[in-house]
Amino acid sequence: MGRTKDELLARLEELKIDFKRYDHPVVLTVEEQAKHVGNFGGALTKNLLLKDKKHRLYIVSALADTKVDMKILSQRLGLGKGGVRMAPEENLRQVLQVPLGCVTPFALFNESASAVSLLLDQGFKSKQSCYFHPLTNDVTIALSSSNLDKFLLSIGKQPAYVDLEASPVVGKDNPPDLADLVPSGAFCSSEESVENPTPKDAPQVNVPKEKTCLPEVKAKPKVQKKGAESSESKVPTNNGANVEIFASDVLEVIFPLFLSEASKKLNIKQEELTQILKLDDFKRRAAPDLESVTNMFKNAAYTAGFHAGFDTMLKSGLGGMPPRK
Repeated sequence: MGRTKDELLARLEELKIDFKRYDHPVVLTVEEQAKHVGNFGGALTKNLLLKDKKHRLYIVSALADTKVDMKILSQRLGLGKGGVRMAPEENLRQVLQVPLGCVTPFALFNESASAVSLLLDQGFKSKQSCYFHPLTNDVTIALSSSNLDKFLLSIGKQPAYVDLEASPVVGKDNPPDLADLVPSGAFCSSEESVENPTPKDAPQVNVPKEKTCLPEVKAKPKVQKKGAESSESKVPTNNGANVEIFASDVLEVIFPLFLSEASKKLNIKQEELTQILKLDDFKRRAAPDLESVTNMFKNAAYTAGFHAGFDTMLKSGLGGMPPRK
């Protein structure tokens, strides 16, 4: 179980951190929160939980009106244009140990989230106080950036303030400026076991479960040279895993595009649209259908390849058979 709101507030008082507390009904969006605390002078914030392809997690905490371009942010972290995406809800439960709508820097108070990277909006420093949920979204607290720093340092987290709207050139002569903020370790969860299933016939390795993280490997189309023998074709148990990884990659490409277009049309922020539509649940429901279609095409390709190879063998007279006239 994660730590509670009362434990967090007690820690702030213990550290002699000055903050103001506002109780209100449960809120899931910045707009709903603004109805209850928007007139008290603090700055509203938005907080995103992101995940990269190696299952490393990032909290991006920004002023509500700061524009965060995830493609640019990903490049600045050295992860390529599509290196980060919204983390699934189960990462909130398993790693941050907070419910939906409660992602804030204070979630790092839980020991399970100690390896999560934190990027803070440098705009916080220009505000007298900023609003955050203290592990639960029926309360908002207001405190200054210096007091937030004091809390973060008390849990061993060095505050890192970033211009989240900057768009520096990243290339051969310009290394990614935020690469130092990429976590060194990945998280293991039930989600990873789904994305990287272990083949039934694979040898068993005695490695402690909590230390086992499988890297995410993209399925790439392979061109087999004529007469060459594919080593992968000898291991059919890997085919299912490749199909699932391929389907996952397709969904990860499609959904950000859908979110981007839908948010523009509806004038809704992408993270809020994700929560409203429950896209993570939709992905889980769509994945089996996409895997089924992928398997169908894969099997059709194998069949076509077999017939083409067999026909070539007959024409060339291999295998002791007379050449086809």
